[in-house]
Amino acid sequence: MRIDLHTHSTASDGTDAPAELVRKAAATGLDVVALTDHDTTRGHAEAIAALPEGLTLVTGAELSCRLDGISMHMLAYLFDSDEPALLAERELVRDDRVPRAQGMIAKLRELGVPVTWEQVARIAGDGSVGRPHVASALVELGVVPTVNDAFTEDWLADGGRAYVEKHETDPFEAIRLIKGAGGVAVFAHPAASKRGRTVPEAAIAEMAVAGLDGIEVDHMDHDADTRARLRGLAKELGLLVTGSSDYHGSRKTCVLGEYTTDPEVYGEITRRAFGAFPVPGAGGV
Repeated sequence: MRIDLHTHSTASDGTDAPAELVRKAAATGLDVVALTDHDTTRGHAEAIAALPEGLTLVTGAELSCRLDGISMHMLAYLFDSDEPALLAERELVRDDRVPRAQGMIAKLRELGVPVTWEQVARIAGDGSVGRPHVASALVELGVVPTVNDAFTEDWLADGGRAYVEKHETDPFEAIRLIKGAGGVAVFAHPAASKRGRTVPEAAIAEMAVAGLDGIEVDHMDHDADTRARLRGLAKELGLLVTGSSDYHGSRKTCVLGEYTTDPEVYGEITRRAFGAFPVPGAGGV
């Protein structure tokens, strides 16, 4: 089985519509794909309706978190999307995205970049607006060559000249909410140092005690030495090890199925979850 447990659609900051994403996943030869848009489950219904036969969908989300000033992401799998406490927290995070993006635009304009809210809103479309959309606007304007080049101290990285904070969930609270909604919690790309400061391993150990289920080890932002170190940490803490592409369509260079999750780990995730169940494809529409 080929299992990719981290992808994004136009419901957040990907460039493929949910239906297009699942069709591409099947064409790529994946058996299981998780749709984990940022702080939203809005793309799930469309993905399920289009799900090709032979492909299973894991419903999920990637929750925006912050610990001691360090931005981090928590993957939530197979939770009850209507559970009130987690739903309220997702809405709180999403509601802060528009004023945050507008604040970044204001800072960029002060730096002489002629970006506008209309441009960023057009790029975001129906998705939850975020830094990648602002970064794409910088690419359109020729300020930076790629989206990744916008995530530096010169521009949009944490603490950068145009950075603006937003509401982000405490990761321990995120774990509590995910588990309370019947889901499984996995720390996304925990050592992606190119994105900024990373959470110390001691904090990951504390999260494990608090109920964290796993860490995403096999990821494009982790080199071979980092993956080996994280595997050792996961073994020491009794955490599951996942792998995934973090696919965003054309917005990033990663491809579907670039990294995958072991079928035994996937089986354990489905055994632990009780908020929702994987959805087998029925041929799509």
